[in-house]
Amino acid sequence: MSERTAATVQSVDRALTILQLLQENPEGHGVTEIAHRLDVAKSTVHRLLASLKQKGYVRQDDMLEKYRLGLKLLELGETVSENMDIRTTANPYLVKLAQETGETIHLGIREEAEVIYVDKVERYAPIRMYSSIGKRAPLYCTGIGKALLAFVSSEVQDDLMSILTLKEYTPHTITDKAELKNHLEHIRKHGYSIDNEEHEEGIRCTAAPIWNHRGEAIAAISVAGSTSRMTEEKVKTCTGSLLHTALEISRRLGY
Repeated sequence: MSERTAATVQSVDRALTILQLLQENPEGHGVTEIAHRLDVAKSTVHRLLASLKQKGYVRQDDMLEKYRLGLKLLELGETVSENMDIRTTANPYLVKLAQETGETIHLGIREEAEVIYVDKVERYAPIRMYSSIGKRAPLYCTGIGKALLAFVSSEVQDDLMSILTLKEYTPHTITDKAELKNHLEHIRKHGYSIDNEEHEEGIRCTAAPIWNHRGEAIAAISVAGSTSRMTEEKVKTCTGSLLHTALEISRRLGY
């Protein structure tokens, strides 16, 4: 390990220790006390606290000259809790949907410009497909990804579109941003998306967003199967069950 890398690791470790100290004492700590607990110079503590304060992880009480945990941690904790709640809440509904459709059901969330699959319920005779729990996939060419990309705010969507590189995974992948933009408008209008072999040849799926109590699309679920079974007619049938299930889960989450 290089000296620079070692110094970075040490700084991260000290910053995390500061957060733990502030967690232990809601009343906060002063620079002198933190420096004593970490056995480092006060100048080092000042530098670390300045970085944490700038990012919102700590806040300073000017009157008492103490530091406390910042609201950014509340935001992060809410996100983690929300994602865990989604999987726990959604799973029984995913199992039921898999039984109804006979296909594979996915639950995914967005992280930046990617989808992360957080749950998967196999159909009775599993088929080989890309997805697995914890795996990432592009937003723009997957059913779950498009369902999420379509329902973010226009500002967030524009930001995401600006950083997306539309790689062609199959002959069916949308690789033109203007075409994708129009496609997303169609999804917003109808409330669900279809991945027609856009990420994997031979796999077709239909997906719909899950909403939280603030009316935000925080996850999406999909029904996926081979094109030999997921015909256009079956997609229509599955989409009805999918939308009903997505709404049930959303209502359980306070929507």
